[in-house]
Amino acid sequence: MAKQMPCNPTGQPVWYEREEDLKRTGYREIEHTADRELEVWAPDMAQLLETAAHGMYAVSGARARDAASQSRTITFQAEDPETLLVTFLTELLYILEIEKIVFEEFQIHETDDAWQAKLVGKPLASLEKEIKAVTYHKLEVRQSEQGLKVNIVFDV
Repeated sequence: MAKQMPCNPTGQPVWYEREEDLKRTGYREIEHTADRELEVWAPDMAQLLETAAHGMYAVSGARARDAASQSRTITFQAEDPETLLVTFLTELLYILEIEKIVFEEFQIHETDDAWQAKLVGKPLASLEKEIKAVTYHKLEVRQSEQGLKVNIVFDV
């Protein structure tokens, strides 16, 4: 069972850890002067992408309506893990802004020449803070004891 504390506008950290992964997958908000920053960790790239997406939605306060689910498959690729992460999250931001869909379920895997994500989500009910962009500021996917770790700064 996942545990998630909502984003707090007073600057309190946001925490999320998947208990079934023995806390090897999660994120927490890091205090940042002007933007919003997350530290994300996961055992592999697919889970890092998924966890970063959950964190991005939490930072923005995106909430889904109680409505029928919608499915979508997206394909994306990049030369390095950092660009892959920015490309994926930027695509999710685009869908959120244009189509007003918040994704809650992710099945992400690598194919021979790209990555593919099967997404399930619901229409947007509310959004507390608009994220303008996923930045490359301080962005470096690095190895850690948990697997992979990255800090992501969002321009708000």
